[in-house]
Parts: sequence; structure tokens; C-alpha cells
Amino acid sequence: MLIKLTGGKVYDPINGVDGEVRDIFVENGRIVSPSPTAKVDQEYALHGRVVMAGGIDPHTHIGGGKATIARMLMPEDHIGDEIPSTALMRAGSGNAIPSTLTAGYRYAEMGYTAAFEPAMLPSNARQTHLELGDTPIIDKGAFVMLGSDDFFLRQLAGKADFSAIKDYIAWTMQATQALAVKVVNPGGISAFKFNQRKLDLDEKHVYYGVTPRDILLTLARGLEELGVAHPLHVHGCNLGVPGGVETTLATIRGSQGLPIHLTHIQFHSYDTEGDMKFSSGAARVAEAVNTHKNISIDIGQVMFGQTCTASGDTMRQFVNTRSANPKKWVVMDIECDAGCGVIPFKYRDTSFVNALQWAIGLELFLLVNDPWRIFLTTDHPNGGPFTCYPHLIRLLMDKAFRKDMAQKINQDALKYSTLEALDREYTLYEIAILTRSAPAKSLGLKDRGHLGAGACADITVYEDIPDREAMFTTPELVFKNGELIVRNGKIVKIVRGATHVARPSYDKSIERTLKTYFDDYLTVRMDNFRLGNDEIINGGRGELIVQPTGVRTA
Repeated sequence: MLIKLTGGKVYDPINGVDGEVRDIFVENGRIVSPSPTAKVDQEYALHGRVVMAGGIDPHTHIGGGKATIARMLMPEDHIGDEIPSTALMRAGSGNAIPSTLTAGYRYAEMGYTAAFEPAMLPSNARQTHLELGDTPIIDKGAFVMLGSDDFFLRQLAGKADFSAIKDYIAWTMQATQALAVKVVNPGGISAFKFNQRKLDLDEKHVYYGVTPRDILLTLARGLEELGVAHPLHVHGCNLGVPGGVETTLATIRGSQGLPIHLTHIQFHSYDTEGDMKFSSGAARVAEAVNTHKNISIDIGQVMFGQTCTASGDTMRQFVNTRSANPKKWVVMDIECDAGCGVIPFKYRDTSFVNALQWAIGLELFLLVNDPWRIFLTTDHPNGGPFTCYPHLIRLLMDKAFRKDMAQKINQDALKYSTLEALDREYTLYEIAILTRSAPAKSLGLKDRGHLGAGACADITVYEDIPDREAMFTTPELVFKNGELIVRNGKIVKIVRGATHVARPSYDKSIERTLKTYFDDYLTVRMDNFRLGNDEIINGGRGELIVQPTGVRTA
């Protein structure tokens, strides 16, 4: 069946298309270039509409243990925002921490067709993938956490051969069905268990004697040599700490040219000027990112309102328990290899700190020059729910609206930010980069994030109206794999998305060492630790797509 989308204004940055009026043809779930005589079976007239690839969220906490804990910890989040069961859709609920079903529905209704869980514990990979598999419509994948795990730290402390370290990285990715690797507070989650309350970039772990810098460079180099598309996904040291900007700058400058992705960088961009000893370091961070082309970032924009923070960074989350709102929290350890901290939080526009966090995120968006190295995120749910994205897009595209919003927040905070002096307005082409093209390129999804021939037909159509928040809240049409799934912001068909994984090669001899380690130290046997393909796809949970490794995406 050949489908024609006629006359829309196409924004497709991967192929250099900036608002050109073009026709798009879809056949068998793919975008095609048919012969002039091909018979069109169905046509959609899109004159005056904006056409983009389906949105891609490269960092959103929607599956795994911390999400489950957050849902149980905040039952009030599920009251008054329910999705009723219908002949088409199953019931779901939740705003800051939506259920699996609700997350899939709301992403699709917003024009997104893929979302990636960035913090999968190796010991919890099975639950993570079960929850992702239960999330309808969208493609998904997960980044496995390394860097505070005992086996890896033993390797570093014992100065293991680098090839053995690479084998461990690759084995872990395969065993957990991961797409990429994330490090959270490198070594800090482990150090917290030895009563270290902080661990700066060049501070030695009290037990293993290695530094966060050692961990970062080892993992980044390993992934580079293994050819994993997405660079090391880094939640750096000193998250949320006034003065933490110095650590962020040192991390960037000391990256040795290795590709590194710094995630939710807003939380790592705090300086210490003023009476409150809290100010924006965004201009300094943006300058460093602009200078170092090996660095990419996502923002973790703070949005005002109730949310729930969920992180593996137990060292920092333990400190944040004093700010819990409501006053309840969970901080725990998993297999002595990773952590989990879940703390409800409410960002207030009247708060000096929260208002400045909001301003810092926007500063970073507006000061980083290259949109190909910056992705639009709120670190859902940590900075705010992903459903805030349309509001955030309007803040970036409409300087008058942004200035109006700035007048409604704590005015003392703005004195320690450059936000009011920034007049940049993002274009639709740049928004397409931030939310489609750049994440797809970074994650190695060569047939997603664009509208060229051969691409998966994940397509979003918007009415081109001045109110960009309304525009991006309610797309007119959304196609997944060439099937119409959303019309006027409402689900009209349920489909199953794919799970994306990467499988770098490794020397099988590493398994002998690992089996002994599992038998001696862990509560699960190595063979039970592995996650099989059937566990991903059985029960009609969608396709498994293995992304190539060995050569990074150009």
C-alpha cells in the first residue's frame, strides 16, 4: 500500500531540508521514492502543515526499579489524571511518574515515537525491559550503568589489561540488552557505602584507590574502541552542588578528545557568587561546550510544579532527602553495585534556587551554538515531566513569551543569570534537530529521526500556528511505521515499538572470570543474570533491533 503525504512543509535536518514543501511517500512502513507512475492508495493533504520525523527522547526515566518505587511512593500523583479503559486503550494514570501504558500513550499523543531509559542497573535489567516492553507504541532502549560496580572497580584498582576491561563492558551490554553505557557519579555510589560523603573528579575512592577521572576516561575509551555509537553517557560528580561548575569544566577539559555526553548538565552548572553562594555558571559551561567539539549535552530543564526525583546517585539523593516534598523518600543499595534514591520534589517559581535552576537551563539552551550537540530534555521526572516539552519549546522559540515568564519568577534569582540579556529564538529547523535528528544520530539510529528514503516512517504532522506550545502539544497526525496512530492529539491505533540494543564483540574467556565472581559475590548466577532475546520480544512486545557497532556514526 502506497501512502502519499502531500504538500507539507518538511523539516528534516539530517537531509538538510528546512521548511521546503515536499511530498512524502510511505510503503511497507518505510519512506520510499516511488516511480512517477506508481499508484497512490491513500493520500493526506498537508498543505500549510509542518512535517517532522517522530520525536526522540534520549533521556527519560520510564522503566526499571526506581520508576516502580516512585509510582508506589506517590499514589497522589495518580489521582485526578487517569486514562480510562476503552475498547482501544487500557487504563493508566500518573503525571510526574506515569504508568508504563500512560507513558507510551502520552509520548505518542505528543508526536514522539521513541524514548530511551538512561539508567538501567545490570542486576535489574530484566525488570527494566519488562516495563519498557509494556510501554506501548514507542521505540525504546536502555543504557546500562557501570562505574560504581565492584567488578569494574576491582579491574581498575588491579590495573587489569585494558582489553579485559573492554570485554567486561561489552559482555555487560550484551547480557543486559543495552544500547549504551551510563556512568552515575563515577565511583561515588560505591564511595558512599564506605562513608565518603563526596567524591570529586580527582579524589581517590577510599577503598579502591581510583578516581572518577580514571573511571570516566576508561569507560569513554572502551566505548570508543568498541565502536558503540552513543558516547559514554555521564552523570558527573557533584550534581546539584554550588560550585559544581568547576568539576563540570574540569571534566570537559580533561576528556582528552574522547566523545562524552554530559547529561542533565543544568544540575552541574552552579557557581557560588552572591549572598546565597548560588549563581549561574551556564555561560562558562556553554563556552566550554562550544570549544570542545567532542562534548554533547542534554539539559535536564527544571519546570515548575510537583515532580519526583529518581536517580542512582545515592550520595547526592541522600543529601536531597531534607528537601523532600511531600516528606517521604527511599534511598537504597542494589547488590553492592549500584544505588537508587527516590525523592518527591516540588519546584516553586517563588524559590530563589528553583527560579535560578530554571534560568540556568534556558541559558544553556540559548548559549550553546551547535544544536547538533544539545538535546531537549527535562531528565524526566527529575526536572519535570516530559509532558512539559511543548511549554519548553515555546520558551525557546518565543523570546517575548520567555521574558513574560521570567517576570513571574523570583526576581532576585535573575540577578545571578544572563537570561534576560539573551534574545535568541530557536527555529523550527533547530527544534527538529534537538528533538529528532541529533538524538537519532547520537544513538546510532540511522533509519530514525529523518524523512529520507529508507527511513522508518515515523512521522509527525503539526498545524503551523503561532502558539508553539499548543502546536507541539497536539499534533494533527502521527504515523508509526507508516500506520496512523494519532489524529488531533488522540490515539486512534495501538502498535508495538521496537527495542534497540547494541552488541559489541568481546573475548568469551571473560566469562570464566565472571562466573567465578558471580558465584563468590552475587545473589544471582551468571546464566540467570543474562537477558534472552525471547524475554524482550515474547508476548507481542515488539521487534528487537540490533544497532551496528565497530564504527561510530559520522
